[in-house]
Amino acid sequence: MVELLPLMLERVGILIIVAFVLSRMKSFRQIIHNEHDISAKVVMIIIFGTFGVISNYTGVRIGHGTITSQEWLTNMDSESAIANTRIMGVTIGGLLGGPIVGIGVGLIAGLHRLTLGGFTATACAISTISAGVVTGFLSKRFNVQEGLSPWKAVMIGITMEFAQMGVILLLAKPYEEALHLVEVIAFPMIAINGFGTLLFVLIIQEILQEQERTRALQTHKALYIANQTLPFFRQGLNVDSCTKAAEIILNWTNADAISITDQSHVLAHVGAASDHHIPSGNMATELTKKVLEQGNITIAKTAKEIQCFNPSCPLEAAIVLPLQVHTKTVGTLKLYFTDSRKLDRVEQELAEGLGKLFSVQLEMAELEVQRRLLKDAEIKALQAQVHPHFLFNAINTISSLIRTDADKARSLLIKLSTFFRSNLQGARQMLIPLEKELEHVEAYLTIEQARFPDRYKVDLDIDSALQKVLIPPFTLQPLVENAIRYAFPKAKHGTVKVRAFQEGDLMVLLTEDNGKGIPPERLGTLGNQTIDSVKGTGTALWNIKKRIEEIYGHTASFQIESKLDGGTKVWIKLPLTQQKWGEDVVTSVYR
Repeated sequence: MVELLPLMLERVGILIIVAFVLSRMKSFRQIIHNEHDISAKVVMIIIFGTFGVISNYTGVRIGHGTITSQEWLTNMDSESAIANTRIMGVTIGGLLGGPIVGIGVGLIAGLHRLTLGGFTATACAISTISAGVVTGFLSKRFNVQEGLSPWKAVMIGITMEFAQMGVILLLAKPYEEALHLVEVIAFPMIAINGFGTLLFVLIIQEILQEQERTRALQTHKALYIANQTLPFFRQGLNVDSCTKAAEIILNWTNADAISITDQSHVLAHVGAASDHHIPSGNMATELTKKVLEQGNITIAKTAKEIQCFNPSCPLEAAIVLPLQVHTKTVGTLKLYFTDSRKLDRVEQELAEGLGKLFSVQLEMAELEVQRRLLKDAEIKALQAQVHPHFLFNAINTISSLIRTDADKARSLLIKLSTFFRSNLQGARQMLIPLEKELEHVEAYLTIEQARFPDRYKVDLDIDSALQKVLIPPFTLQPLVENAIRYAFPKAKHGTVKVRAFQEGDLMVLLTEDNGKGIPPERLGTLGNQTIDSVKGTGTALWNIKKRIEEIYGHTASFQIESKLDGGTKVWIKLPLTQQKWGEDVVTSVYR
């Protein structure tokens, strides 16, 4: 028994070395990540089935009272048996790939063991196939892909080895020889195969964890690139801004060339093939025209798919992403590669993330244009309060969450997109449904609460019957923002309540906080004029009241109540009887 331990450890070492080499291979890592694909399952059956065959060939011969180690076992007499690591490969294959892989690997390793002979051949074949079936179905409950504990995998592997010993005792004849064999091989095989299973699962988990680290790094890189390109994309799509943005993207990605177009011309091209992909020139590829027409992300893995008019173009692969503003494709972002192998899954995910972020930035650029062109001075002044610090603080908050909570980072990124989209919609419309204004409020609150957890609590009490009622944009969100920014000292936990309810023919919007209140000398001026103060100018309150008066006249009201250290209430009452008129106003904005 003791002399068998180092021999078994040597066999496990061979398989672990093979597993480690495989883990460094890009193709094997892709198989692990795409285990649900049928072709990946076939490859896994072949790989782990080969593990089982190698285990059989490199096993230790037990027979005639001796333990014999030789380089390669091809056949045995009827009185011999094999001690090997076959069950380890079958167990890992089943846990990793599920029933199909488990059964496939079990059949390959088990039937091959049957061909080698020996008085335990049938018992070992049956136990091996059974181990594949059992571990394959156990994978649905204990899945390596979903974070199977290495120690659970070890216990499953040990259990399979115990089961194999039991099958040998039941089926191998003569029983005395089977019992003696189990006494010799049981402990070494159970201990060593359990240890090998532990190492193998740790290798697989390292592959999966590296994928998560890569995704976090790519998300961080995408946000960094978006932050760097923000000043340029906010200028809109033009030759100068796109060229500078393309240079930044080229520097921070593995692409060999970056190109940005509008709907008809190449605005920027930096990197390889710059001699014929000329800015301000016509489209150089049919691929770009296809994306502009269909609005879908398109990937090309050959020069033929790119369809460049220049036959000597060095670009062999590309991912072309539509740049969209309000669901309309206004241009494209193209990442080109001179070697198609460089356009892997990681680069695709990075490019897709950049495309979405840049689309949001272009919507922000349109917001800037709309803000300058709008004749409504109140809307423009209110828009000016959305300063860049909010975006940069939000991006920094998301960046800090990437490594610790990637799902929350992605959720915040969606909320950031919703926030700025609401700003765009509000700048273009005179009235919006209450539910849209609440989406704006909730997006802002989610981002702020991520920055300052447990600093304040916000309660929303909204009459569901009022969700579709039209109100001026930027009515509730600035009030909530004011309460959060100015009402609470940093050390105090605050509460903000937002209510919407019907009172006769009026809809009442009430925003209330339990903050420090407003000094009496300022209370009389807030809402009636702006104030020159480092603590806030009152522009938001003045704009809200002014717009309400201009839209609804004397049928609406705006009122502020506040006491020092007693909190602040802002009452807005809007007539429900003028909703039809309000809808006509909204319609006229789009004419």
